Amino acid sequence: MDWHDYIASNPKVLGGKPAVAGTRLAVDFILRLFAAGWSREQVLDSYPSLTPESLQAVFGYAAEVLKDDAIYPLPAAASQ
Repeated sequence: MDWHDYIASNPKVLGGKPAVAGTRLAVDFILRLFAAGWSREQVLDSYPSLTPESLQAVFGYAAEVLKDDAIYPLPAAASQ
């Protein structure tokens, strides 16, 4: 699966934010849905323009973008 087939960035759509091609659904929006606890089925049911392949592409895009990024240390837990 090549995420390039599913993720696009157009300065005239969402200010150029990466989004699922042919939609106005930004990659970060979809990732936030999953972070909030949405299931794959809930996302697909709520946004019928998405496909299982486009969801996989969202994660593929995010993984590629983050692979060479700097690692930011998380603060230590206050009490352990």
